[in-house]
Amino acid sequence: MTPPLEDRHDTLTFADVESLVDLSTYVGRARAHDADGAVRLQAVGRVLAAWVCILPGRDLLGSGTVLGLRTMPLEGEHRLDTTVPLAALADRFARRGTTGDTGTLLPVPPTTVSPPWGGVTPPRGGWEPVGEIGSDALLAAAREGIAEVAQGAPATAGAPAVAALRARVWGRTLEHGVPAGAGLAVLALGFAREGSGLTATVHRSGSWTRVSLPAGHVVCR
Repeated sequence: MTPPLEDRHDTLTFADVESLVDLSTYVGRARAHDADGAVRLQAVGRVLAAWVCILPGRDLLGSGTVLGLRTMPLEGEHRLDTTVPLAALADRFARRGTTGDTGTLLPVPPTTVSPPWGGVTPPRGGWEPVGEIGSDALLAAAREGIAEVAQGAPATAGAPAVAALRARVWGRTLEHGVPAGAGLAVLALGFAREGSGLTATVHRSGSWTRVSLPAGHVVCR
């Protein structure tokens, strides 16, 4: 019997070492945001899509979910869909650094996890352009939101109060209905720098919004 995709211990072959380093940087930033987080690795053909969660959803529908997405080119045909701890993948990269490995092969960690956001899959098609938003506006919303959450969530605040505050702050909408949480993802994942003046395109499909920059995408619900 062929094991399900998520149970296979695969090796990804990247198109070049720079793409592998890119994944390492992406994983490091995601782990700095959430040390206990996970990354969903979806490989179809010659492209790897790496998903991370910046903000989890609040209900069964995943309302308030904010995901980061970065893609990397692969060498040869692949088929993989698995979610592994960020820490496990970071260990792989640390080992490469220790041994001086400059190859393009990455063994996928065998340990898998099933975070709630992993079952909330954005649509692949049906995306319609709705406008553009500046990266500076996204980063400003992120920094303002971080400060607001820090000031409004004292140590004595209970978990429900903090959750309500975070939902209110990061659910606040910017241009074209983009949630402020998208700015948090852009900041946390390094998709843009202060003063870069980049323009992000905004697309929508049903209840999902996608904010796209050259360095990656943020998908929100």
